[in-house]
Amino acid sequence: MNEQISGYVEAIVYSQKENGFTVAKLKEPKKKELTVIVGTLPSLQAGETVVCQGVWKLHPSHGPQFSVSDYTVEMPNDLIGIQKYLESGLVKGIGPVFAKKIVDKFGLNTLTIIDQTPRKILEIPGLGAKKLESLIQCWKEQKSIREVMIFLRAHGASPAYAQRIYKAYGDQSIQKVTENPYKLAKDIFGIGFKIADGIALKMNYTLHSPQRIQAGIEFVLWELSNEGHTCFPIQELPTYVQKALEVEIPLIETELKNLIQQNFLVEHNQMVWLKPFFAYEQGIANDLKRLCQSSQAIRSIDAEKAAVWVEEKLGIHFAEQQKVAIMKALKDKVHIITGGPGTGKSTITNAILRVSEKLTQKILLAAPTGRAAKRMTQITRRKAFTIHSLLEMDFASGGFKRGREKPLDCDLIIIDEASMIDTPLLFALLRAIPNGARVLFVGDIDQLPSVGPGTVLKDIITSKTIGITQLTEIFRQARGSKIITNAHKINQGEFPFLDTPEESDFHFIEADNPEAIQQIILQLVQNDIPKRWHFDSMEDIQVLSPMKRGVIGCEILNDALQTLLNPSDKPLMRGGKKFHLNDKVMQIRNNYDKGISNGDIGRIHSIDAPEQSLAVSFDGKLVEYDFAELDEIVLAYATSIHKYQGSECPCVIIPIHTSHFKMLHRNLLYTGVTRGKKQVYLVGMKKAIAIAVGNDDVQKRYTGLEEAIQKACQKSA
Repeated sequence: MNEQISGYVEAIVYSQKENGFTVAKLKEPKKKELTVIVGTLPSLQAGETVVCQGVWKLHPSHGPQFSVSDYTVEMPNDLIGIQKYLESGLVKGIGPVFAKKIVDKFGLNTLTIIDQTPRKILEIPGLGAKKLESLIQCWKEQKSIREVMIFLRAHGASPAYAQRIYKAYGDQSIQKVTENPYKLAKDIFGIGFKIADGIALKMNYTLHSPQRIQAGIEFVLWELSNEGHTCFPIQELPTYVQKALEVEIPLIETELKNLIQQNFLVEHNQMVWLKPFFAYEQGIANDLKRLCQSSQAIRSIDAEKAAVWVEEKLGIHFAEQQKVAIMKALKDKVHIITGGPGTGKSTITNAILRVSEKLTQKILLAAPTGRAAKRMTQITRRKAFTIHSLLEMDFASGGFKRGREKPLDCDLIIIDEASMIDTPLLFALLRAIPNGARVLFVGDIDQLPSVGPGTVLKDIITSKTIGITQLTEIFRQARGSKIITNAHKINQGEFPFLDTPEESDFHFIEADNPEAIQQIILQLVQNDIPKRWHFDSMEDIQVLSPMKRGVIGCEILNDALQTLLNPSDKPLMRGGKKFHLNDKVMQIRNNYDKGISNGDIGRIHSIDAPEQSLAVSFDGKLVEYDFAELDEIVLAYATSIHKYQGSECPCVIIPIHTSHFKMLHRNLLYTGVTRGKKQVYLVGMKKAIAIAVGNDDVQKRYTGLEEAIQKACQKSA
């Protein structure tokens, strides 16, 4: 039989993000011992007062627990509860000291005074106008969030999303959700179609309503863009939508036609695009044509003589392939240099820079990620920028300040790690390059494609409209590296050399089961590698896993490595995640407001519970996060190979096991191995390596860019 208990939450012991399962300690009135409560309690926070329905159960190891079947968050009504609420960080800026002072002064009337006559709080010494304004604003927000929570709860949604919805919509939250709950899936990070659909159905939207089906079609296309597609075959799309919506295909086909007729989607050659992606691809094609056909700002020179001159200046004898690349890049308006590790891409870039510096000072260097830009700076000894920072964020519009009206000031722009650029970013970059500028893309097309949608570098190359140099020769100094020789063997479908000497830069440790692999990785990170190679466990070693889930997936490895390398007795628990001061973390989405990109890695610099904020240092740049924004960062002791593209680390460790079967692709292993600058460790099964090397089935990405470029160039021919 259900019972009811109430009290304030003293501490969150454990919380799982996926399903909201939480273990917390509750302080019940007039009870000395804390009560352990367990259940699905998403977003429950320390300091909140809750009323719980449920049953008592006896756990074999942990003793009596109250299993919660339902709960409501209420305003505290006793002195200790009020004080805990104020000092918990739920009301920004009021820590334990001021919380006690306020409650000592106003007692049980505290919350009424904050709500109705907050100016009275200025009577407390030390609590100035600035802190009071912060308290009033936060109280107003909390009140609105509570209203949104009540509204969402009535429509079957978790309170976990109330803060995010309020952050996006403000005081119009309830109105906007009522008008169109399906917009939540588009507008709010972390709220997918399924959650929005659940809310909509509770609000009496029918399963077959046109609004639901249209929202479902757009949702599926956005999901497909997350898998890399910029468009999708129109014949195949209804089947995908049916899986998401569970409605009949003829109804989906009708609404698909309506969306195309209403100009929300674009149909061409039996493919269908979300409107922005069609515009991006057409824009890229037109801008490439514009750049190729415009006259150069840099005066023309004898490229052959320049190649001889730069050989002497750098004291390098270029191979024929390298010389051709330099000469073409000095002549072509737009050129692409592609090749694997050890083929001399950096040497060529430096040579082109040396010659170009004699002709102009207006040279820009760029890369898609902070780490890639940093590496480019080290190699060229010239400041390189991320593409995002070069284009200058416009926080008001969420776009970029640089564009057609305000182009970049350059005669030459060199873009490294170009295989990582996705369709929206290339569109924004090309729009901002002035007519007279020469453009050089440098990249490795055998690596994994961009995390975002499209395969832009590959599409530009296969369009056969832009000059390209493909480097294939590995140079003598690079041949001594087993990392480089094995990377090329993997790329050519050959089994790598695993039986390497101890002093080699490539190592294989055999282990058959995931538990053993995990233990070896922990031992390598904590002891063996720091002792053998004098690498720092946190800064110089990166674990790269092909999968998220499982014993050797990123999530469990992160938990184990956090406990091993950076333990804390005061973790911050939020949304099923546990953060410690000094943790290694990664940003997992582009955030233009903060000026950081998907894949950037930093360290937690500070955690401020009263202010509900956390600061992360990304290469010396401090970025502030509200606690409500913490779903944008994840632990990064272990990360996926996809997310680590464009980055390098002195040492990488890659678990490789047949349980990763779905992800064992040649380009994945090749990309992982080439992330290691000085040492690479593969830990696992030879059979899994053989599967990866033998599997050259690169997942097909549907794009329309190649055709768009060819058409644009034909028009001008």
